[in-house]
Amino acid sequence: MKILVVRFRQMGDAILTTVVLNSLKKSFPDCSIDFVLNDKICPLFEGHPSINRLIPFTDEERHSFFKYIRKVWHVVHSTHYDVIIDMRSTMNTMLFALFSPSTPYRIGLNKGYCKLAFNHLIERSCAGRSMIEFNLSMLKPLEKEGKLIRDEHFSLYITEEEQKAYDQYLQSQGIDLAKPILLAGVTAKLDYKTWNEDRMAWTIQQFIKAYPQVQIIFNYAPGKEKENAYRIYEKMGKPQQVHIDIAAKSQRELVALSNRITLYFGNEGGGRHIVHACGKPSFVIVAPTTNKKTWLPQNDVPADGIAYTDITNQDSDTEALDRLAKYALITKEEVWNRWSDFIKRYHIL
Repeated sequence: MKILVVRFRQMGDAILTTVVLNSLKKSFPDCSIDFVLNDKICPLFEGHPSINRLIPFTDEERHSFFKYIRKVWHVVHSTHYDVIIDMRSTMNTMLFALFSPSTPYRIGLNKGYCKLAFNHLIERSCAGRSMIEFNLSMLKPLEKEGKLIRDEHFSLYITEEEQKAYDQYLQSQGIDLAKPILLAGVTAKLDYKTWNEDRMAWTIQQFIKAYPQVQIIFNYAPGKEKENAYRIYEKMGKPQQVHIDIAAKSQRELVALSNRITLYFGNEGGGRHIVHACGKPSFVIVAPTTNKKTWLPQNDVPADGIAYTDITNQDSDTEALDRLAKYALITKEEVWNRWSDFIKRYHIL
């Protein structure tokens, strides 16, 4: 069985799609899976045991009508696929199925314009539905081919050589791999997904008081995020527990780092998904624009967080507030109380 899975968009979306890839491999061990995704996140999935071939699309290819049409046509006509699963089912992505009408299973979302391309339609995700649950629902038509094994674990892989090289780097920076490590996502690329930095600094200071033995690494990208992280570090008084200069220079190095941490705390985003895929616990502040249940999926890896709706219980009066006002409802005391309870509940430290 030859399978094509289409999943453009961001890193977190692609990582969560590995539940589909892993389930397909377990259900049909001899199948061959091709994975279509943005080229910028392609390196993260190199060598993944549930992927036989990565098919990257550059920004230029996706935004040039003729280049996009030509490449989609080439993809589906160079390989005769038995299954095409379109995780997004947009006007652009449905061309994979539309150009391959002989494919027995053309699975997409139930949108008005999709009936021309797909012969199996799946109901769209609704607010409050876990992305794991939604992604695995895309496999339902394949129950006709035999027993489906639904694997709720999303996963990432790097080589032993990559891990060893990054371990040596961590040790050269003064990290003791035998002691606990906190990876802190103190900032974020997007302002609307970034909790107040004064509150972030205070919360991590409380953590240091409670767990002074823990080594802390800030997770940030170059540029604006680095500036924000250093400012928070200075507001905290530059505590010795924080190793401010440690970097993960690639997505794969971030996987290597995540494999060595004890837990993650900070803003919710793609970095947390990597941590979760590496089997490490996480506690996050969820942006007002993000649905906590959808983007903080639950499996046997401890993952929790706090959203403004946890405090207001979706009171209608608060729904009219702007983003900053909603963020302001998430107090530093409430975050610390819930995070410390999370650590104790799962005996993390």
